[in-house]
Order: sequence, then C-alpha cells, then structure tokens
Amino acid sequence: MNILAIDHGEKRIGLAWARVGLDLVLPYGKIEEYEEDKQIQALVSLIKKESINLLVIGLPVQVDGGGETDHSKKIRAFGEQMKKHIDIPVFFEDERFTSQQADAMGGDVSRDEKSAMVILQSYLDNM
Repeated sequence: MNILAIDHGEKRIGLAWARVGLDLVLPYGKIEEYEEDKQIQALVSLIKKESINLLVIGLPVQVDGGGETDHSKKIRAFGEQMKKHIDIPVFFEDERFTSQQADAMGGDVSRDEKSAMVILQSYLDNM
C-alpha cells in the first residue's frame, strides 16, 4: 500500500510518501500552487501516477485541547474537496508540533516535506 501525506501550509504543500511494510517515510517534494483548484489537480495527478492507495492530510488543531481553528476548518474543507476527485480513503492526522519536529530534523529537504514526513510517521505509528 502506497501512502501520501501532505502538510498543507499557507504557501506550499509539503509531501511525504511511504509504502506499508518498508518501514520508511520519504520526502516527496512540494506543491507551490496558490489556487486550490491547481493544488487539487496536482495532487490528483500525483496520486494516479504513483498508484497512491491512501491520503493523509495534516490537520492543524489548537495546542490546548485539540479544538479546530479557522485554518483547520479550511484544511478539512480541502480534504472534502479532494474526496470528490479521488477514489481512495482520506484521513486527517493531528499535526500539532510537526513544525518543531521538522526543524529538529537534519537533511537537505524542505521544512514542508519534513512536516509531511512527521505527519505520515505519526499516522503509521497509530495504525
């Protein structure tokens, strides 16, 4: 099973990929489109091209208590739009503190990709 995770930021979408059974999460680039329609189109194309079986979307929630914010509502709506364009399961994963974890990681990949990697690893750990 191929899994794609996204960290949907204000400016970019960080991507990470994993194949269940390999125990390895890899950075997979970023999408730098500002229009939601173009973001969705790029993701749908990638999902088809790479035979992705499951999509995990990082959901920003409040640090104290996990309640939804305006940004999390926007991301949840984005996920609902994605569901209309793809025929694979879409899950949301709590992304509290992913930026801090990403900043602590070494390597040459972007912070956006590292955040997506943290989101995906969290999802896999909780499977």
